[in-house]
Amino acid sequence: MVELGIADQSMSVARGRRSSAILFPVLIALLAFTAVLPPKVRAKEKLSYGEGLIVNIPMPERQVAQVVEDVAQNGVIRGTKEYNKDDFVSGAKAATSSRAFPSWNEGGKVFYKVREQAVDPRNFKPGGGDLGTLVVRYVVQAQGEKNTVLRIDAGFEAKYRHTVHASDGSVESSEYKDIRDHLDAIEEMEKQNVEAANEREVQLQKKQELAMRENAPPVTAPPTVAAPARTEPDSPSPAIASQPSGQTPQALVLSGQALEDHVKDLRKKVERLVKGPGAPLKSAPFHTASTLQSLPRGTEVLILISTPYWYGVETRNGQRGWVMRDELELQP
Repeated sequence: MVELGIADQSMSVARGRRSSAILFPVLIALLAFTAVLPPKVRAKEKLSYGEGLIVNIPMPERQVAQVVEDVAQNGVIRGTKEYNKDDFVSGAKAATSSRAFPSWNEGGKVFYKVREQAVDPRNFKPGGGDLGTLVVRYVVQAQGEKNTVLRIDAGFEAKYRHTVHASDGSVESSEYKDIRDHLDAIEEMEKQNVEAANEREVQLQKKQELAMRENAPPVTAPPTVAAPARTEPDSPSPAIASQPSGQTPQALVLSGQALEDHVKDLRKKVERLVKGPGAPLKSAPFHTASTLQSLPRGTEVLILISTPYWYGVETRNGQRGWVMRDELELQP
C-alpha cells in the first residue's frame, strides 16, 4: 500500500510537470499577443494633464530667450482650437504674468502668451466651462554657457468658476515645435554664413595666386618645329568635327537659350521685392533682434531659407539677414 501511494504521488507530480510545460508556452503567447494589440483593442489609456514640457536645448540662453519672446508675441496658440474649422487659437497677446499660474521664483526668464475670452478650447481637462482665459507660460533657464532648459506649460482658467484646467500636452508640444523651427532656421543661416565665408576665402586665395602668376617673369620655351599640314580633302574642319552628332550650330544656340531661360525661371522663384514703405533686415528671425539695415521699397533680395513667418535672405551686395514674409512680394 505504501509503495502504491508513492507511485500515485510520482504520477501526480509528473502530470503537474507536464501541465506546467504546456501552460507556460501558452501563457507566454497570450502575453505577447496582448503586447501587440492595437491601441483601440486595449483598455483606453488615461490622458495625462498638467505634466507640461521640459526640454534641454544645446544653444545659449540668450538666443533661446529671444526666440521664445518672439513666439510669445506671434498672436497664436497652437495645439488647441475653439471651433472644429480652426487650426489654432488666434488673438493672443504677450503678457508679463497671469493668474492661471503661481508666481515663478526659480530663476530664469519667464514669458506669457494670453488669449482672453477663449471659447471652450480643445485638449484641456474637461470641466473648464465655455468661456475663460487661455494661457501659455514659457520659462527659459541657462545651464552653463551653451545649454538652456526650456519649460512650457498651458492652462485654461474658467471665467466663472475661477479654476485652472491643464492641457493634455498638445499645446506645449505644438508651441515647442514653433520654437524649434525658429532655432533650426537660425542654425541653418549660421551654417550658410560660415560656408559663404569659406567660399569667399577660397575665391580670394585663387585670385591672389592668379595675380602672382600673371606678374611672374615669362619663361622662355624651346623652339618647336611645326608639323606639316594635312591636305586630305575629305577631312572635316575642326569646328564641325567638335559639334555633337546630329546637332547644327543653330540647334546649339537654341539649347543654350533654353538653359538660360530655365535659370531665369528658377531665380525668379527665389527672388522677392521689398514692399513699401520698406522693411528692416534683422539679424535673426524675431522682432526683438537687432536691425542690420533698412531695406527701401523695391529692394531685390534672394531667398535662402523659408520659415512660417520669416525669410532668410541675401541682398545684391551680399548682406544676409531676415525679413518678415508679409513684407516681401514676388517680382512682377
